Amino acid sequence: MQIYKVGGAVRDRLLGQPVTDIDWVVVGATTEEMLAKGFRPVGADFPVFLHPKSGEEYALARTERKNGRGYGGFIFHASPDVTLEEDLIRRDLTINAMAEDDQQNLTDPYHGQRDLEARVLRHVSPAFAEDPLRVLRVARFAARYAELGFTVAPETLELMRQLSESGELKALTPERSWKEIARALMEDQPQVFIAVLRECGALKVLMPEVDALFGVPQPEAHHPEIDTGVHTLSVLEQAALHKQPLTVRWACLLHDLGKGLTPEEEWPRHIAHEHKGLKLIKAVNERFKAPKDCQELALLVGKYHTHGHRALELKPSTLLELLQSFDVYRRPQRFEEFIAACEMDARGRKGLEQRSYPQADYLRGAATAARSVAVQPLLEKGFKGPELGEAIKGERLKALKVYKSASSV
Repeated sequence: MQIYKVGGAVRDRLLGQPVTDIDWVVVGATTEEMLAKGFRPVGADFPVFLHPKSGEEYALARTERKNGRGYGGFIFHASPDVTLEEDLIRRDLTINAMAEDDQQNLTDPYHGQRDLEARVLRHVSPAFAEDPLRVLRVARFAARYAELGFTVAPETLELMRQLSESGELKALTPERSWKEIARALMEDQPQVFIAVLRECGALKVLMPEVDALFGVPQPEAHHPEIDTGVHTLSVLEQAALHKQPLTVRWACLLHDLGKGLTPEEEWPRHIAHEHKGLKLIKAVNERFKAPKDCQELALLVGKYHTHGHRALELKPSTLLELLQSFDVYRRPQRFEEFIAACEMDARGRKGLEQRSYPQADYLRGAATAARSVAVQPLLEKGFKGPELGEAIKGERLKALKVYKSASSV
């Protein structure tokens, strides 16, 4: 039995990056031997075990053969005679196909270290094209390591293009796709993930609604970058720079989908794009089974982001309607995330990345004013049921009128 550290732990150590998760591969062992040493089995499809003390994953060396569509269409073979090189060749990228023993002696049969130094993401073997999930994984690694200068090898990009055109991407489950998308959006440069997917044709398959934004112009006065797709990438970039959570980044990606529906004869204006985009946002949400908080915020940002930009001009009644829509009284955090998405949208414009956004504090102040209305005095006056609701609404409207008047002085 020989045990090797493999994959990301080796890659990140060589890059000088923090090593978080460690995976191990075991060569020359059987399931029975692993169980005898106290390892706990967890793999449903192939033999993976948890270490009895550290809890880290140890997998028996294995080979795989394609026998169906999608991410799960493989037959795995694990036995003591599978070599380390045979196990490594089934991995996606050369930089993930390295192993080291307990003395840090490197096994690198597919030149991963050379590609690390050249800053290249390159597939290990033609078998790369058998797994459609790898298209998303490579785009995610491109986003993760973009700041280090990594790019996708042309021949790997071509394989990704072939996969995108083959229909295999449609065999991915929503759960697997969302897991990769969510991880990619939380990288330091998530806009690179979308750009790589677009370059290989995968964006058109996975998110045609986002792909349709590229080449669609906007008024230059508000959008010096003009192209709606370029703007979307810039908004996503700003969200990452400002360390926004996944909910905000997802909303930023989808906020302008309605502009992809504007007839060319109406360009560069996009009248009512907020309302038109809601059905597209809903479709993307459902396609990937995004978490409920991501779905809700994306829809609300899509519908109301221009309200956010015009906050200082809104009538008190419109402002109250906005606050009610977000349920700022019970869910203040969701409104904060809306404000953040609006600010990222305002900053995601060429040359305006450092602009101030006074609307943010104004909206927070409005929410505070509305929340300050006390219910108890209204109860003491005898209001109850629907009448109480209307009375509270009336008092909140008064509070917002006072707030707006004071803010405009």
